[in-house]
Amino acid sequence: MSNNFSENFLRDQICIIGKSLFDRGLTHGSTGNISAITEDGDLLITPTGCSLGRLQPDQVCKITSKNEVIGKMNPTKELFLHKAFYEKNSNRVGAVVHLHSTYSVAYSMLPNLDADNIFQPLTPYSIMLLGKVKLLPFYLPGDPKLGDVIKGVASKRSAVLLANHGPVVSGKSLESATNAIEELENTAKLSLITRGFKPNLLNENQIKETVNKFNVNWDE
Repeated sequence: MSNNFSENFLRDQICIIGKSLFDRGLTHGSTGNISAITEDGDLLITPTGCSLGRLQPDQVCKITSKNEVIGKMNPTKELFLHKAFYEKNSNRVGAVVHLHSTYSVAYSMLPNLDADNIFQPLTPYSIMLLGKVKLLPFYLPGDPKLGDVIKGVASKRSAVLLANHGPVVSGKSLESATNAIEELENTAKLSLITRGFKPNLLNENQIKETVNKFNVNWDE
């Protein structure tokens, strides 16, 4: 899917968004990675070992449609996470964001979560922006087996949470993917704050109305 945005524009946007996420503590050190598809169908992705808070446009790597790697740095070792979403959703995914955000990681460690739908319906916004979020089991960072697991769910889900690791969220654009992963982090924070307090949840009718009004893929 094309964002209808030029390569240079997307390089700048990746850096701007990366710095914003870093400055607000949603990623730290050299963790996290961002990718987007250009109007020419090439994949731009952040490099390995580089802080999103100090990333420069010319450091962003390009992967061509022929799988050629172009750039002065190597792409993140988690490139396969991004590719899994693009391969399964090429018509509706234009960007992917992966973070090691604190509340999401903390929430992924809790016992007795519903792995198929990890968040309770606390707000309509998590439903609108994320749909059902699936919890995936722990794999060592960079393990390509995780890519195979994501491929199995990427056609049905736009967001997954990797146990003891962090969220991966896809979207039509960099902006939508970023908004969604921020919503996921906020939902994890709300979930931790309210855990054990029996909060008032959205009821089935409210969930259904939200799903229908905002055309959410909810049943799969």
